Amino acid sequence: MNVLVVGNGGREHALAWKLSQSPEVSKVYVAPGNAGTAVDAENVDISQDDYPALIQFAKEHKIGLTVVGPEAPLVGGLVDAFLAEGLRVFGPTKKAAQMEGSKIFCKEVLNRALVPTARSQAFDNPNDAYAYLRATDQDGYVVKAGGLAAGKGVVVCDTKEEAAEAVRQIAEERAFGAAGDHFLIEERLVGQEASVLAITDGQTIMTLQPAQDHKAAYDGDVGPNTGGMGAYCPASLVDDRKLHWIEEKILLPTVFTLNRMDTKFKGVLYAGLMMTPQGPRVLEYNARFGDPECQPLLFRLKTDLHTVMQATIDERLMSLAPLEWDARPAVCVVMASKGYPGAYEKGFEIFGLDDAAQLPDVKVFHAGTKLDANGVVRTNGGRVLDVVALGDTVADAKRKAYEAVSKIHWEGSWSRSDIADKEIKATSGTTES
Repeated sequence: MNVLVVGNGGREHALAWKLSQSPEVSKVYVAPGNAGTAVDAENVDISQDDYPALIQFAKEHKIGLTVVGPEAPLVGGLVDAFLAEGLRVFGPTKKAAQMEGSKIFCKEVLNRALVPTARSQAFDNPNDAYAYLRATDQDGYVVKAGGLAAGKGVVVCDTKEEAAEAVRQIAEERAFGAAGDHFLIEERLVGQEASVLAITDGQTIMTLQPAQDHKAAYDGDVGPNTGGMGAYCPASLVDDRKLHWIEEKILLPTVFTLNRMDTKFKGVLYAGLMMTPQGPRVLEYNARFGDPECQPLLFRLKTDLHTVMQATIDERLMSLAPLEWDARPAVCVVMASKGYPGAYEKGFEIFGLDDAAQLPDVKVFHAGTKLDANGVVRTNGGRVLDVVALGDTVADAKRKAYEAVSKIHWEGSWSRSDIADKEIKATSGTTES
């Protein structure tokens, strides 16, 4: 069977790499792909926004499964377009993808489902938001653009003055474009964040092992929010007891409430959680694999992903055996371009990829790369590479990942140096560099 993965980032590289391992899959195409997917699959020069061309390609190449990786085409209705043509596609419909595409819709679902989440107020007028802030007095605020903002439309504020400035940036300066047409002001929750992803067919959920992302740009979790500077799994912050509680009190009520709203969700439902002293609270939902959580998760997953995705489409997840995992933890370190998450330059030659590839238990997934006319790998994004390693312990996996990072460089390349340190400290009482 031929498979098509839509997208060009690190998540899509990991998906293509994993799907290509299935004995049921003969060939994997990636549209448009990157320099890494050109090695592990075959790139197709079709934009993720060109729905007619993607459909035509799927028909002409007898694609038996299309996997939509990024959020934008999911929210835009690519899955609906494929379904209308009788094609098999993994991912939620446009209506269901509102769980990520509209933070206001997501809050409505959470409140209907009685899922624990932060108190919030929705706005579409900045003046109303300023009046609300003047009338409130609480310990911190979070201001969120209501639409898609590439993981960056969230501003955590200590004071109401900072919150007012965030409103101004989002709603008046249009820092995130149309994503700021509507926005939320939430109470700020305190705790560590965790990511719990589940594959669901709308009836059954298969929960993946918990992970932890590192959203802030710099060491020590300081600096602006990014799309993610690294991740690891499993995360001891979510033990088996808490994971069961999250399934019972968060994931299942969400899926069943969506069903009652005539919005069946089929695909990956990703809960971004704050582990507060009062228990887990949902910060947001995503409607696809997280990036960079997807990379360490799939590096550890032993179950055939193709089989799971086909079962999801057919609504028969209940018939599958539990997922199997490599017992070893995985750590993913993101290598970024100078200036990210702000302005950055593209086109720098990347050195050392072959040296890193020789290291055992290491895989370099490409996130923002391209091949030039001479076949040279060059930077083509802010987050450029996702370096993933398995180890006997989290500290061992971290050491291996950073050993690989040390072999790769380009002009202005950088990464955080403390990915997974919180987990190492929590499990051993120390950090390792």
